[in-house]
Amino acid sequence: MSKQKLNFRFHNPNTTEATADYILKMFIEADLEKVEQAMKAAAEVTAAPPPCPAEPEIAESHSA
Repeated sequence: MSKQKLNFRFHNPNTTEATADYILKMFIEADLEKVEQAMKAAAEVTAAPPPCPAEPEIAESHSA
């Protein structure tokens, strides 16, 4: 007896964007702790001051 191959079809009346948003929210809920850690790490990187140049430029003073 041969095995019958299963074929699944899903009807999704939502737009692609709405579906992607819903799936993203599910993934965030499922792994909220890792998402929060990633957001904190990203915030720390953007909040860090820019690196100091090797040789600072000397500003010329203007006489009055």
